Amino acid sequence: MVEFSIFTNNLQIVIKNKKPANPDFWNSIPIIFAQNLHEMFKVFKFGGASVKDADAVRNVGTIIQKFKGQNLVVVVSAMGKTTNALEDILNAYWKQDGTAIDKLNKLRTFHEDILAELFSESESKVHGELEEIFNQLSEKLSTTPSDNFHFEYDQIVSLGEVISTRIVSAYLATISIDNHWLDARKLVATNNKWREAKVNWETTEQKIKSAILPTQEKGNQLFISQGFVGHTPEGFTTTLGREGSDFSAAIFAYALEATDVTIWKDVPGMLNADPKWFDNTILLEKISFREAIELAYFGASVIHPRTIQPLKRKNIPLHIKSFVQPEATGSVIQSSEENDSNIPSFIFKMDQVLISLSPRDFSFVVEENLEEIFAFLNQEGIRMNIMQNGAVSFSFCADKARVDLDKLKAHFESDYIVKYNEPLELVTIRHYDQPTIDRVSVGKKIILEQKSRQTARLVMLNI
Repeated sequence: MVEFSIFTNNLQIVIKNKKPANPDFWNSIPIIFAQNLHEMFKVFKFGGASVKDADAVRNVGTIIQKFKGQNLVVVVSAMGKTTNALEDILNAYWKQDGTAIDKLNKLRTFHEDILAELFSESESKVHGELEEIFNQLSEKLSTTPSDNFHFEYDQIVSLGEVISTRIVSAYLATISIDNHWLDARKLVATNNKWREAKVNWETTEQKIKSAILPTQEKGNQLFISQGFVGHTPEGFTTTLGREGSDFSAAIFAYALEATDVTIWKDVPGMLNADPKWFDNTILLEKISFREAIELAYFGASVIHPRTIQPLKRKNIPLHIKSFVQPEATGSVIQSSEENDSNIPSFIFKMDQVLISLSPRDFSFVVEENLEEIFAFLNQEGIRMNIMQNGAVSFSFCADKARVDLDKLKAHFESDYIVKYNEPLELVTIRHYDQPTIDRVSVGKKIILEQKSRQTARLVMLNI
């Protein structure tokens, strides 16, 4: 009896024959399948918390070491709170208040301290690479900003991922893990929508394959690249939305038709609520792409909203695992929906503002009004987390930090009565019942409520 097993696309094909009639056929099977197996990739994504300091970078190296010799693309976010720091630098630069350079120097020191722990002085290449990046950014801050804040955001804040990947790539090399550093700013092709760029999938797929697949002649390879970033047709850097590194991992997986994607987090997997706001959370061990899309759309912080769709299109499973306990099972997101309704999920969005616009002439709110409102929100990069239309008013809830209330009132107050409530919280419950609603609304006043068969959404004020 001859038994030959082939693993491809998560399937095991077992071929059995008592006596092979043609030995040449059996000899050819390893050759036929070797090329396909050789090109199969796994994609990992490590977020800011997983590379927040030198010890965290070493831990990433330990995890990657377990997969040494496999085809692997590793997408890395900016280190720790670097994105927040770069946003502060950008705001100081935009206001021209004279503090931008001081803030930049603090960020430089933060990264230099990590370098000092990871590398000896003789390993000067990575020191030089980071010095060049920080010097270029310093020169940028000495200039006058353009008239487009969102454009400046993408050029400055995107550098956090470039810095972190240079460090991770260099560290892996010091522990004998050969790798290739890839610049996602040249691979992920997008349009010109700053801070929320849309991907040109065909061009991106071609660029990623052209950068990665030719290296397969040298055997299985490891690639380090950035999350969150892309480029316009003109070559300017774009970003894919806050926390967009998850989406970047999905982009690479889609282009390479990866076997799976793993997002490494500081939580044991996908939980039914954020532990910051909810006690006794439950691990969602297995949910569907559809359920994950719903949760991400409503604001589940574990996954970027646009991550799931490209994986669903090519049926690529997504694993959420803990970088603290890498051997633990974690969660998997895949096609089956059989487990979706077993456990209710809660999504909390804090620091919300509810804005209501009513025409001053008390006319009905119709398509013309909505077109005007939506155009302004799109122009300002304001995402509506919930909206409700009445006969003579339109209300929406948004993250307070993303709304310039003075600018919004100035734009609309000639034609609309503008009212707002703050600070509020928005709670979304998937697979709700009345006890779950009662649980989250204790001590709260519900000022807006929406329900469907599967989802309840509550905008609430503390009382």
